[in-house]
Amino acid sequence: MTQKKIDINSLKKLKMELTRFMMTYKFALDELNTKIDILKQEFHYVHEYNPIEHVSSRVKSPESILKKIYNKGYEISLPSIKENIKDIAGIRVTCSFISDIYELSHMLQTQKDVKVIEIKDYIKVPKPNGYQSLHLILEVPVFLTDREEHVCVEVQIRTIAMDFWASLEHKIYYKYNKKIPQRLMNELKEAAESASQLDKKMENIHKEMNELKAVVSFDDDAQELKISDEKFHLPDDFLKYMSLLK
Repeated sequence: MTQKKIDINSLKKLKMELTRFMMTYKFALDELNTKIDILKQEFHYVHEYNPIEHVSSRVKSPESILKKIYNKGYEISLPSIKENIKDIAGIRVTCSFISDIYELSHMLQTQKDVKVIEIKDYIKVPKPNGYQSLHLILEVPVFLTDREEHVCVEVQIRTIAMDFWASLEHKIYYKYNKKIPQRLMNELKEAAESASQLDKKMENIHKEMNELKAVVSFDDDAQELKISDEKFHLPDDFLKYMSLLK
């Protein structure tokens, strides 16, 4: 009877530890998602341009975590999992253009409570199969009732074209049970190169549009002042006077 009671207590303790362990990764996702959402809203309301198209996140299932740590040959324990598996919590951000990827990455990396653990740039150096994306392992603080935990989150940032290619490659990869015919592999590689060229062309068009917009906006807004959604017209005499003061 005593042994049975001890086993039940042990199981309850183990369950609590597992729950807290998994919850820290959920809280870390919440923390980083909030940071990204703040940047997204600031871009929208202040800069009138939002480079973030879509954001998704997930926490690996316990089964997936155990499978990964077993395949890598690490000790099966919570400290070992935390030390060796850095992508338990993951966020994927889809941006409009390649320049947006690096700008967003810089903004996240320079936040004071974010520590950069690892950067893998598969845009500058794509994987052999053509895969492109920017991968960051970021460590963020999670404040619990009795302690502070520092938790790793993997952030993948890519363009719409890169994301479409990766989604297609993933489906083919599992459809052929990880053994893709060489012909398809070659076609995927060509498709990745085409997607990369498309990203560069769209980026150039975007830059030209911004340059044109800057000129047009200057002409249209030179005599207009906007404060709290109210527009005020500045007379020519006032502008001339102000220019003399410079």
